[in-house]
Amino acid sequence: MAANILIVDDEQAIADLVEVYLKNENFNLFKFYNGKDALDCIAKEKLDLAILDVMLPDVDGFSICRQIREKHNFPVIMLTAKEEEIDKITGLTLGADDYITKPFRPLELIARVKAQLRRFTKYNSSEPNQEEHVIAFSGLVLDIDTHECTLNEKKLSLTPTEFSILWVLCSNRGRVVSSEELFNVVWGDKYFTNSNNTVMVHIRHLREKMQDSTEHPKYIKTVWGVGYKIEK
Repeated sequence: MAANILIVDDEQAIADLVEVYLKNENFNLFKFYNGKDALDCIAKEKLDLAILDVMLPDVDGFSICRQIREKHNFPVIMLTAKEEEIDKITGLTLGADDYITKPFRPLELIARVKAQLRRFTKYNSSEPNQEEHVIAFSGLVLDIDTHECTLNEKKLSLTPTEFSILWVLCSNRGRVVSSEELFNVVWGDKYFTNSNNTVMVHIRHLREKMQDSTEHPKYIKTVWGVGYKIEK
């Protein structure tokens, strides 16, 4: 079944261009030029992914992302016309899974859409051949079948990307996982660069939700210049 994708951008030419490329990939499109109509669509339709422009004439993309995360866990990609790092960090902190800066190449956006859908499908479905369905240690429990995570018997509200990152780190306990490896495994495409702080922001948000100290972490440890590690 074709995925249902929401695109919201007040620049009609951009929204129309994205629509053409996504329809060529046989996706079902819900296209809007303002936030209000997009929010109505989110409330009524079953969506698989959202592409949100940050700057909209009524409700900004950050607010839409925040409202999506209150009820849904499908992937969100933010579009920003700015190079400012704060916009990217804000979107990721609010629960966005990825961002892309305008102007962008349509084929790159399509690649990121497909990568997010692959990851979302992989980490939100039962896989009979999977060796491990539940990881439990030191009060932390992750269940990949139900996509639930608890810490000391309290449920953690994780986005799909946060769950995926934590699952990869826990599956590799005792081994340092580089930012590049995390990016390739979780996002599914090799477009990682050293200037990309996407992984770092998600790690920071994970630590906040787990109330894990950056200076003296119990779970996620930073190995400077290498990556991240969870001890056995």
